[in-house]
Amino acid sequence: MKIDKEQIPNGTVKEIELIFDAKHWKLMLCLSYENGEQPTTKKEGTIAAGDPGEIHAISAVSENGSSIIITGRKIRSIHRLRNKKIAELQKKMSKCKKGSRKWKKYNRAKQYILSKSEAQLKDCLHKTTKQLVDWCLEQNVKHFMIGDVEGVQRNKKKKRSKLVNQKLSNWCFGKLYDYLKYKLEAKGITFEKVDESYTTQTCPVCGKKKKPSSRNFICACGYSQHRDVHSACNILTKHLYGEFRPMKITNHKYLRIA
Repeated sequence: MKIDKEQIPNGTVKEIELIFDAKHWKLMLCLSYENGEQPTTKKEGTIAAGDPGEIHAISAVSENGSSIIITGRKIRSIHRLRNKKIAELQKKMSKCKKGSRKWKKYNRAKQYILSKSEAQLKDCLHKTTKQLVDWCLEQNVKHFMIGDVEGVQRNKKKKRSKLVNQKLSNWCFGKLYDYLKYKLEAKGITFEKVDESYTTQTCPVCGKKKKPSSRNFICACGYSQHRDVHSACNILTKHLYGEFRPMKITNHKYLRIA
Protein backbone atom coordinates (compact mmCIF):
# COMPACT_ATOMS: atom_id res chain seq x y z
CA MET A 1 0.00 0.00 0.00
CA LYS A 2 1.47 3.35 -1.10
CA ILE A 3 0.94 6.35 1.20
CA ASP A 4 1.14 9.93 -0.05
CA LYS A 5 3.03 12.14 2.47
CA GLU A 6 0.58 14.98 1.80
CA GLN A 7 -2.24 12.79 3.19
CA ILE A 8 -0.48 12.42 6.56
CA PRO A 9 -1.59 15.23 8.94
CA ASN A 10 0.97 17.47 10.63
CA GLY A 11 1.82 16.24 14.11
CA THR A 12 3.45 13.37 16.00
CA VAL A 13 2.03 10.02 14.88
CA LYS A 14 1.36 7.87 17.96
CA GLU A 15 -0.26 4.80 16.42
CA ILE A 16 -0.85 3.32 12.97
CA GLU A 17 -3.50 0.61 12.56
CA LEU A 18 -4.35 -1.35 9.42
CA ILE A 19 -8.09 -2.04 9.23
CA PHE A 20 -10.35 -3.77 6.72
CA ASP A 21 -13.42 -1.90 5.50
CA ALA A 22 -15.91 -4.71 4.88
CA LYS A 23 -18.52 -2.32 3.42
CA HIS A 24 -16.23 -1.08 0.60
CA TRP A 25 -14.03 -4.21 0.59
CA LYS A 26 -10.68 -2.46 0.97
CA LEU A 27 -7.82 -1.97 3.43
CA MET A 28 -7.47 1.36 5.22
CA LEU A 29 -4.91 2.96 7.54
CA CYS A 30 -6.06 4.52 10.81
CA LEU A 31 -3.65 7.11 12.26
CA SER A 32 -3.64 8.42 15.83
CA TYR A 33 -1.57 11.57 16.20
CA GLU A 34 -0.95 14.60 18.39
CA ASN A 35 -1.40 17.95 16.70
CA GLY A 36 0.35 19.83 19.50
CA GLU A 37 -2.74 21.86 20.42
CA GLN A 38 -3.47 22.04 24.16
CA PRO A 39 -7.16 22.34 25.11
CA THR A 40 -8.02 25.23 27.42
CA THR A 41 -9.91 24.23 30.56
CA LYS A 42 -13.33 25.85 30.92
CA LYS A 43 -13.53 28.40 33.74
CA GLU A 44 -17.30 28.88 33.60
CA GLY A 45 -20.09 26.36 33.25
CA THR A 46 -22.10 23.76 35.12
CA ILE A 47 -21.05 20.63 37.03
CA ALA A 48 -22.39 17.21 36.04
CA ALA A 49 -22.16 13.71 37.48
CA GLY A 50 -22.54 10.31 35.88
CA ASP A 51 -23.16 6.74 36.99
CA PRO A 52 -21.97 3.82 34.81
CA GLY A 53 -24.17 0.74 34.63
CA GLU A 54 -24.47 -2.68 33.07
CA ILE A 55 -27.96 -2.26 31.54
CA HIS A 56 -27.61 1.47 30.87
CA ALA A 57 -24.02 2.22 29.88
CA ILE A 58 -24.07 5.61 31.60
CA SER A 59 -26.58 8.00 33.13
CA ALA A 60 -25.76 11.61 33.98
CA VAL A 61 -27.32 14.73 35.47
CA SER A 62 -26.29 18.37 35.40
CA GLU A 63 -26.83 20.87 38.20
CA ASN A 64 -29.24 22.75 35.92
CA GLY A 65 -31.70 19.83 36.15
CA SER A 66 -31.00 18.10 32.83
CA SER A 67 -30.42 14.34 32.67
CA ILE A 68 -29.45 11.74 30.09
CA ILE A 69 -29.53 7.93 29.93
CA ILE A 70 -27.54 6.08 27.27
CA THR A 71 -28.55 2.45 27.02
CA GLY A 72 -25.95 -0.32 27.00
CA ARG A 73 -28.21 -3.05 25.63
CA LYS A 74 -26.29 -3.34 22.36
CA ILE A 75 -23.06 -3.89 24.29
CA ARG A 76 -24.81 -6.61 26.30
CA SER A 77 -26.11 -8.31 23.13
CA ILE A 78 -22.60 -8.35 21.61
CA HIS A 79 -21.21 -9.95 24.78
CA ARG A 80 -24.00 -12.54 24.89
CA LEU A 81 -23.62 -13.53 21.22
CA ARG A 82 -19.83 -13.73 21.58
CA ASN A 83 -20.03 -15.89 24.69
CA LYS A 84 -22.59 -18.21 23.06
CA LYS A 85 -20.50 -18.73 19.90
CA ILE A 86 -17.25 -19.16 21.83
CA ALA A 87 -18.88 -21.79 24.07
CA GLU A 88 -20.12 -23.71 21.01
CA LEU A 89 -16.66 -23.67 19.39
CA GLN A 90 -14.88 -24.69 22.60
CA LYS A 91 -17.25 -27.64 22.93
CA LYS A 92 -16.36 -28.74 19.39
CA MET A 93 -12.64 -28.17 20.02
CA SER A 94 -12.76 -30.35 23.15
CA LYS A 95 -13.81 -33.29 20.96
CA CYS A 96 -10.87 -32.80 18.58
CA LYS A 97 -7.23 -33.64 19.00
CA LYS A 98 -5.26 -30.48 19.79
CA GLY A 99 -3.32 -29.34 16.70
CA SER A 100 -5.41 -31.34 14.25
CA ARG A 101 -6.89 -29.83 11.09
CA LYS A 102 -10.38 -29.53 12.59
CA TRP A 103 -9.04 -28.13 15.86
CA LYS A 104 -7.12 -25.43 13.93
CA LYS A 105 -10.22 -24.64 11.89
CA TYR A 106 -12.33 -24.10 15.02
CA ASN A 107 -9.54 -22.11 16.66
CA ARG A 108 -9.35 -19.75 13.66
CA ALA A 109 -13.11 -19.25 13.87
CA LYS A 110 -12.78 -18.55 17.59
CA GLN A 111 -10.09 -15.91 17.04
CA TYR A 112 -12.19 -14.31 14.30
CA ILE A 113 -15.22 -14.04 16.62
CA LEU A 114 -13.10 -12.54 19.40
CA SER A 115 -11.54 -10.00 17.02
CA LYS A 116 -14.88 -9.03 15.48
CA SER A 117 -16.67 -8.65 18.82
CA GLU A 118 -13.78 -6.57 20.18
CA ALA A 119 -14.10 -4.18 17.22
CA GLN A 120 -17.89 -3.97 17.70
CA LEU A 121 -17.53 -3.24 21.42
CA LYS A 122 -14.92 -0.57 20.76
CA ASP A 123 -17.25 1.08 18.23
CA CYS A 124 -20.18 1.03 20.71
CA LEU A 125 -18.07 2.54 23.49
CA HIS A 126 -16.82 5.31 21.20
CA LYS A 127 -20.41 6.12 20.15
CA THR A 128 -21.61 6.05 23.78
CA THR A 129 -18.89 8.37 25.06
CA LYS A 130 -19.31 10.72 22.09
CA GLN A 131 -23.03 11.08 22.84
CA LEU A 132 -22.26 11.91 26.46
CA VAL A 133 -19.60 14.46 25.51
CA ASP A 134 -22.06 16.09 23.07
CA TRP A 135 -24.62 16.30 25.89
CA CYS A 136 -22.01 17.86 28.19
CA LEU A 137 -21.29 20.52 25.57
CA GLU A 138 -25.04 21.23 25.23
CA GLN A 139 -25.26 21.73 29.01
CA ASN A 140 -22.06 23.84 29.08
CA VAL A 141 -20.44 21.43 31.57
CA LYS A 142 -17.03 22.47 32.90
CA HIS A 143 -16.45 19.58 35.34
CA PHE A 144 -17.70 16.00 35.06
CA MET A 145 -17.65 13.44 37.87
CA ILE A 146 -18.31 9.74 37.55
CA GLY A 147 -18.90 7.07 40.17
CA ASP A 148 -15.95 4.72 40.64
CA VAL A 149 -17.38 1.17 40.40
CA GLU A 150 -14.12 -0.77 40.29
CA GLY A 151 -14.69 -2.05 43.84
CA VAL A 152 -18.03 -3.61 42.84
CA GLN A 153 -16.43 -6.08 40.44
CA ARG A 154 -13.43 -6.82 42.69
CA ASN A 155 -15.44 -7.49 45.84
CA LYS A 156 -14.72 -11.20 46.24
CA LYS A 157 -16.23 -11.45 49.72
CA LYS A 158 -19.73 -10.78 48.41
CA LYS A 159 -21.55 -13.93 47.28
CA ARG A 160 -23.11 -13.62 43.85
CA SER A 161 -24.87 -15.92 41.42
CA LYS A 162 -23.08 -17.29 38.35
CA LEU A 163 -25.23 -15.06 36.13
CA VAL A 164 -24.33 -11.89 38.06
CA ASN A 165 -20.62 -12.77 37.98
CA GLN A 166 -20.82 -13.25 34.21
CA LYS A 167 -22.51 -9.85 33.80
CA LEU A 168 -19.86 -8.14 35.92
CA SER A 169 -17.04 -9.82 33.99
CA ASN A 170 -18.50 -8.39 30.75
CA TRP A 171 -18.75 -4.89 32.22
CA CYS A 172 -16.11 -2.85 30.38
CA PHE A 173 -16.17 0.22 32.65
CA GLY A 174 -12.37 0.63 32.47
CA LYS A 175 -12.45 1.46 28.76
CA LEU A 176 -15.49 3.68 29.32
CA TYR A 177 -13.49 5.73 31.84
CA ASP A 178 -10.50 6.02 29.49
CA TYR A 179 -12.57 7.09 26.47
CA LEU A 180 -14.55 9.62 28.50
CA LYS A 181 -11.46 11.11 30.10
CA TYR A 182 -9.59 11.95 26.91
CA LYS A 183 -12.70 13.07 25.01
CA LEU A 184 -13.90 15.38 27.78
CA GLU A 185 -10.46 16.84 28.42
CA ALA A 186 -10.06 17.47 24.69
CA LYS A 187 -13.12 19.75 24.98
CA GLY A 188 -11.74 21.53 28.05
CA ILE A 189 -13.96 19.64 30.54
CA THR A 190 -12.20 18.32 33.65
CA PHE A 191 -12.85 14.68 34.58
CA GLU A 192 -12.87 13.07 38.03
CA LYS A 193 -13.67 9.63 39.46
CA VAL A 194 -15.45 9.83 42.85
CA ASP A 195 -16.70 7.45 45.51
CA GLU A 196 -20.21 6.19 44.72
CA SER A 197 -20.86 4.25 47.94
CA TYR A 198 -24.60 4.00 48.85
CA THR A 199 -25.62 6.45 46.11
CA THR A 200 -28.01 3.89 44.60
CA GLN A 201 -29.45 2.75 47.95
CA THR A 202 -29.96 6.04 49.83
CA CYS A 203 -33.11 8.14 49.61
CA PRO A 204 -32.13 11.84 49.34
CA VAL A 205 -35.36 12.93 51.09
CA CYS A 206 -35.56 10.80 54.25
CA GLY A 207 -32.07 9.27 54.22
CA LYS A 208 -33.27 5.65 54.49
CA LYS A 209 -31.31 2.95 52.66
CA LYS A 210 -33.06 0.52 50.35
CA LYS A 211 -31.82 -1.72 47.54
CA PRO A 212 -33.96 -1.02 44.46
CA SER A 213 -35.54 -4.16 42.99
CA SER A 214 -36.56 -2.58 39.66
CA ARG A 215 -35.38 0.15 37.30
CA ASN A 216 -36.98 2.77 39.57
CA PHE A 217 -35.99 3.77 43.11
CA ILE A 218 -39.20 4.10 45.13
CA CYS A 219 -39.10 5.07 48.82
CA ALA A 220 -41.86 4.80 51.42
CA CYS A 221 -41.62 8.57 51.99
CA GLY A 222 -43.01 9.17 48.49
CA TYR A 223 -39.78 9.89 46.62
CA SER A 224 -39.32 8.08 43.30
CA GLN A 225 -36.82 8.37 40.46
CA HIS A 226 -35.16 6.22 37.80
CA ARG A 227 -32.51 4.29 39.72
CA ASP A 228 -29.57 5.35 37.50
CA VAL A 229 -30.61 9.02 37.40
CA HIS A 230 -31.20 8.81 41.17
CA SER A 231 -27.65 7.52 41.69
CA ALA A 232 -26.14 10.24 39.47
CA CYS A 233 -28.14 12.90 41.40
CA ASN A 234 -26.78 11.60 44.71
CA ILE A 235 -23.21 11.69 43.38
CA LEU A 236 -23.71 15.29 42.25
CA THR A 237 -25.43 16.62 45.40
CA LYS A 238 -22.90 14.92 47.67
CA HIS A 239 -20.14 16.80 45.82
CA LEU A 240 -22.01 20.13 45.78
CA TYR A 241 -23.47 20.15 49.30
CA GLY A 242 -21.66 17.40 51.21
CA GLU A 243 -24.89 15.40 51.58
CA PHE A 244 -27.59 13.71 49.51
CA ARG A 245 -30.35 16.10 48.43
CA PRO A 246 -33.33 15.66 46.09
CA MET A 247 -33.04 17.21 42.63
CA LYS A 248 -35.78 18.34 40.29
CA ILE A 249 -35.21 16.95 36.78
CA THR A 250 -36.64 19.39 34.24
CA ASN A 251 -35.22 17.98 31.01
CA HIS A 252 -34.60 14.30 30.27
CA LYS A 253 -33.00 12.57 27.27
CA TYR A 254 -32.86 8.83 26.50
CA LEU A 255 -30.51 7.57 23.78
CA ARG A 256 -29.87 4.19 22.16
CA ILE A 257 -26.74 3.07 20.33
CA ALA A 258 -27.57 2.31 16.70
